[in-house]
Amino acid sequence: MTEEKPTTEPATKSVLKRNLVANFGGTIWQALMGFAFIPLYVRFMGIESYGLVAFYATLQSVFALFDVGLGNTLTRELARLSVKPGSGQETRNLVRTLETLYWIIALFAGTVVVLLSSLIAHHWLNPAQLPQSTAEQAVLIMGFIIVFQMPVSFYTGGLMGLQKQVLLNVLNVCISTLRAGGAVLVLWKVAPTIQAFFVWQICLSVATVAVFQRLLWRNLPAAEAAPSFEGRLLKGIWKFSAGMGGISVLAVILTQLDKIVLSKMLPLEEFGYYMIASVVAMSLGRVFTPVFFSIYPRFTQLVSVKDHESLRLLYHKVCQFMSVLVLPAAAVVAFFSYDVILLWTQNPTTAEKTHLIVSVMIGGTALNGIMNPPYALQLAFGWTKLSVIKNIIAVIIVGPLIVLLTNSYGAVGAAGAWLILNIGYVLFEIPVMHGRILQREMWQWYRRDFAVPVAVGLAMAGGGRLLLSHASSQPQMLFQLILISSLTLGFTLFSVPAVRVIFLQHLPGRRHLP
Repeated sequence: MTEEKPTTEPATKSVLKRNLVANFGGTIWQALMGFAFIPLYVRFMGIESYGLVAFYATLQSVFALFDVGLGNTLTRELARLSVKPGSGQETRNLVRTLETLYWIIALFAGTVVVLLSSLIAHHWLNPAQLPQSTAEQAVLIMGFIIVFQMPVSFYTGGLMGLQKQVLLNVLNVCISTLRAGGAVLVLWKVAPTIQAFFVWQICLSVATVAVFQRLLWRNLPAAEAAPSFEGRLLKGIWKFSAGMGGISVLAVILTQLDKIVLSKMLPLEEFGYYMIASVVAMSLGRVFTPVFFSIYPRFTQLVSVKDHESLRLLYHKVCQFMSVLVLPAAAVVAFFSYDVILLWTQNPTTAEKTHLIVSVMIGGTALNGIMNPPYALQLAFGWTKLSVIKNIIAVIIVGPLIVLLTNSYGAVGAAGAWLILNIGYVLFEIPVMHGRILQREMWQWYRRDFAVPVAVGLAMAGGGRLLLSHASSQPQMLFQLILISSLTLGFTLFSVPAVRVIFLQHLPGRRHLP
């Protein structure tokens, strides 16, 4: 019955829009911080030291698999409990239980890195200019950072589930600015060394986790008794958590296997260039990740109240919105990768060594973003089995493929494996998912939500590359990029009905468009 729904439709739309805006603002700012300061890191420390920074990012992602799905489980459970009356005590006990487990996991992960720091530095990494002792010290500090950085994702997941995303993103903007800007200040004024860089990171990580922990607990619903560890609460969520844990482990393997393999196969300098290319290509995730975290709680609420028609309409709107966000940017960067990297780094050598990797890798990242709304829909239904099975198959295939393509084509080959993986998701996951969830919606997804915007985006960006000559100066290069980006975005936007209607409704004098 409609009166049983926890919120009115206009209110839920307002919350969703507010969360989207907040998530976009926060993630875009964080992306800008990364892009702005990476060239400075390289300039102060050198490309090999930046290779260690990149290795830390990979290591952090690998140890995220120790999460065993607890962060995503907390997001889903807090979203579910938020529409359940009188659930304050249960909510607080659940957070305490999962929080305790998470800190134990973080301590274990950090201890492993500390104990293996010498082995990693001497037998895995391949520095040519940096002393082995410097690499070992850097890896040692990484272990301490991981202890305090891992729980941040847990508290972030809790705030996401409570839909405190405006507050969360304000904090993320401040922290990312301090993390990046403070690191450059330390390198400039204190010491241009990798050790100084990581000491700053650990100081900020300690402060960050303390702030996030306090904010999550302050925003939980009130309860009569103090929160306590209750093992029985795990019985109701262990299947979903185990499924999410399996997905997380496999996802980390699939997204980080290329970095792990290349950190061993390539000299540290070449690995640093590969990671710079990866930063550019994977930065597209800064665009689609906010959408996922905004819609996942809302999908979960609609599933909980069994409003399947609203769920269907929202699903297609979000899928088309995602296509407009992701595809034009990916197409332009793929066709103009050299220009983009040169404008960013002001270094022709870096642009030459990275642009082909970026062109291939960003295609895979775009397809990965397109698959985020279908993935959020699966999680809203509590269905994790499909993602576990698909990723097991992918790991079996992609692992050897990365090694084979890397041996044959170098770093570009590893990027190609990422593209092939995500093409497989689009071709095989969608039919299986829509055979069970939102049946009879598959062809609308392929036609309207995916195929049309893909074709338009590629045609506009590719046509621009063919028609425009290579720029003779950087101002001309920038003008061409702005022109092609604007045209590609505009034509792609008008190619999808849901986004086109929303856009026209917000034009002056078109408020009452049917």
